[in-house]
Amino acid sequence: MIFETHAHYDDDRFKEDRDVTIQRVCDSGVAPIINVGASISSTKTTMELAEKYDFIYAAVGVHPSDIADLNDETFAWLKQQTLWEKTVAVGEIGLDYYWDKEADVQEKQRYWFKRQLELAAEASLPVIIHSRDAAEDTMKIMKEAAAKGIRGVIHCYSYSPEMAQEFIKMGYYIGVGGVVTFKNAKKLVQTVSELPLDRILLETDCPYMAPEPHRGTRNDSSNIPYIISKIAEIKGITPDEVERVTRANAFELFKRVNFRD
Repeated sequence: MIFETHAHYDDDRFKEDRDVTIQRVCDSGVAPIINVGASISSTKTTMELAEKYDFIYAAVGVHPSDIADLNDETFAWLKQQTLWEKTVAVGEIGLDYYWDKEADVQEKQRYWFKRQLELAAEASLPVIIHSRDAAEDTMKIMKEAAAKGIRGVIHCYSYSPEMAQEFIKMGYYIGVGGVVTFKNAKKLVQTVSELPLDRILLETDCPYMAPEPHRGTRNDSSNIPYIISKIAEIKGITPDEVERVTRANAFELFKRVNFRD
């Protein structure tokens, strides 16, 4: 069985066939699945899915592009959700300077990023980190987090191989998804080639980032074998070894997940 560490099955793109898709994915050999919140509303729908399916778990958090959702009241609500037994991480949280160029908005992103990291520390939960065009600030904040014993994964990793090595030295995992199969993903391929397998987690970010040969279509977790095959090719090992080690990695990080096949 494959451990899917980052999905968004509550997304509207699954509206017409959500239950059928989730069951098909599980039947194809993917379970457990972590569905990841990105706003207050999607954290609520994420938790509804985790309530409905025994093999789906919840990550609760607010994406940097949705921090308008956050205030004292909603943050207090978010804190309460970390206590639920099927909440296994705080995420996805982080920084995204690609869309938000204004200094005051970036300052607010850093503020809520740090607040949500504190939330994870209080709940003894790992974090799922989103970072885009914010390498320096992300590294600085994550070094501070690591010093406080906060663990986690850098989701959809897009920076240099050298920076990836810095993250794993601090104890973080690197999330690898469909992008690794893209023809123009030379930097990520190099990163994967240099990473120890015991620091890699599998993810799709579905419905986004479908791997080749399905790039551009709606993604789901049944596409993870394409990611596994590419990692195996890069590292010169078998797909079975990639599946086995990454699954063990995920259970080691997300300790509240108790689903076993």
